[in-house]
Amino acid sequence: MAERLPISTEHCTVERDGHVVIVTMNRPAARNALSSAMLVGLADAWAYMSDTPEVRVGILTGADGQFCAGADLKAMGTPPSDPAVQERMRHIPNFHWKGLLREGRPTKPLIAAIEGYAVAGGTELLVGTDLRVVAEDATLGLYEAKRGLFPMGGCAIRLPRQIGYAAAMDILLTARSVTPAEALDMGLINKIVPPGQALAAARGLADQIAACGPLAVQAILRTYRETEHLAEEEALKISDEIGWPVIGSADAKEGSRAFKEKRPPNFEGR
Repeated sequence: MAERLPISTEHCTVERDGHVVIVTMNRPAARNALSSAMLVGLADAWAYMSDTPEVRVGILTGADGQFCAGADLKAMGTPPSDPAVQERMRHIPNFHWKGLLREGRPTKPLIAAIEGYAVAGGTELLVGTDLRVVAEDATLGLYEAKRGLFPMGGCAIRLPRQIGYAAAMDILLTARSVTPAEALDMGLINKIVPPGQALAAARGLADQIAACGPLAVQAILRTYRETEHLAEEEALKISDEIGWPVIGSADAKEGSRAFKEKRPPNFEGR
């Protein structure tokens, strides 16, 4: 059973169920539009994932059948009512960028489970995750340009690198809505599921990841992030530096032993 963590805020619920952290943007009256209280909760959730050895994977979703409708243009700059959240805002450098996954991304895989609207900042959050499960009736899109704004979460850089220049410019410059089918065809998302099934499907992926060796999973993620824009020869050197300690780990020995004994491995992350 999931346990609610004390880092939760009024607009962001953070729960842990075994090796999995579930982060829920919880402001349904505003289609889970971003607020300071939400961004603080998100920033703390990513730090908790990175800092807690027992956590192996995270899921980001939204309450009441919506993911996130981006920034709340009507309430931008309004401070949260909770003094504890105000205090955390002062002590988390760049809490807004960390919450948006622009910086301080968790060192463990993060899966987006998307229902309803995931537009503007909602799509920017999607682009900051590692796996994306989307309901077939969801709406994606980067609406910033048609509002005279700029996608400050990093999509002007990340999106072309993830899905290619032409597809990314189509999304960014037209500021149009994007269907899940289009997003799957572009390579922006991993899976389309029936409405109401995104979280369950994401949890299935999370359990598959959590069953793998945590050192191996984290090393693969780290290697990609540190070598994404390097030439192959230089990238392979970094890959070796990260990979060889995993090959020599107790988890690697346990994996081989479990295979020979025809049983599930019991990985301990060491």
